[in-house]
Amino acid sequence: MPKAAPRFTRLSAADRRLMLIEASLDCMAEGGMASFTVDRVCARAGVSRGLVAHHFGSMAGLLAATYAHLYAKSVSASTRPPQDGSRLDGLLEALFDPTQFNRPALNIWLSMWGAIANTPELMAEHRRQYAIYVDLVAEVLAEHTPALGKGQAAQTLARTFISLVDGLSLQHCIDPPSMPASVARKAALDFVLHHIRQTKAA
Repeated sequence: MPKAAPRFTRLSAADRRLMLIEASLDCMAEGGMASFTVDRVCARAGVSRGLVAHHFGSMAGLLAATYAHLYAKSVSASTRPPQDGSRLDGLLEALFDPTQFNRPALNIWLSMWGAIANTPELMAEHRRQYAIYVDLVAEVLAEHTPALGKGQAAQTLARTFISLVDGLSLQHCIDPPSMPASVARKAALDFVLHHIRQTKAA
């Protein structure tokens, strides 16, 4: 007679960390930073309050880990090979994908950004993740336009491009009819192409 399957499965430490991170994202998507409390996050994850301190040290540690997870997902999506076209096309496709370009996602990012100045752990993580992101965008831009090079010019253009995308995302999520995703994507592409033409002409 076959043995009955065990009623309970012991989760690994990595699984429990991920559960808390995903619960944090869900809470912030629904109610911003006001919903990022130990009681709400743990209730959402279905775990005891002590696991936050055990796995992350504090809520600030959990916030930094959640930020790193969120950034890693965005970078991962941005590095997927495009179905058609260049890496620049793939980057724009990923940045304006509806799964990332929406109001719940904006709630999460705004919650994170609003907490950076007062959370040293989050500030340190932001600086690390932002540097990785700038390098990625600069690499894509330099690959698309060899004349741009891979030095300071590409880095500067990457930072400006990221700031533009952040602004377009904000306006789209606040009032979608005033900034449709298709218009936002075209604006970002036009900005890059304009600077590429200037680089080639120099």
